[in-house]
Amino acid sequence: MLSLGACSIADPRRTFYVELKPTSTLVDPEAMAIHGLSLERLQESGIEPAAAMARFEAWIREVVAPGLAPVFVSYNASFDWQFVNDAFHRTLGRNPFGHTPLDVRALSMGLTGREWTAIRLDELIDRHLGGRRLTHNALDDAVLQAELFRALVDLLPSPGP
Repeated sequence: MLSLGACSIADPRRTFYVELKPTSTLVDPEAMAIHGLSLERLQESGIEPAAAMARFEAWIREVVAPGLAPVFVSYNASFDWQFVNDAFHRTLGRNPFGHTPLDVRALSMGLTGREWTAIRLDELIDRHLGGRRLTHNALDDAVLQAELFRALVDLLPSPGP
């Protein structure tokens, strides 16, 4: 993991972003081309992973009201969560999110009854957010996914009396 972006679902303007110092030079060239980060630049300017994760945990504590549990929300939460979980456990020995990520795709499936394989992020963004696209910047993508999650939650039926 080379960068980490997050925002509050309640207020997507409350954000967190950090670029991490690489822990390895073994990379996937396709992934590097997508996000556009430079290992050389991150080696110089990136934050040590332990410090980055400590900052992230502190930010989570700032934005989550006392007594409430933070919830990790993402489109393809199992993919994104595994990297964050690994980084938290490797550096701090704990994950403030626990083991219960909430998946935007699963929410869409529950709302629409469509099959898992029929749900695509671009199609959801087209339908609910006017066709914007992921930039593959961790913070931009987190904000877009939070906005998509909020749009889907707005479609949930109101609870009964």
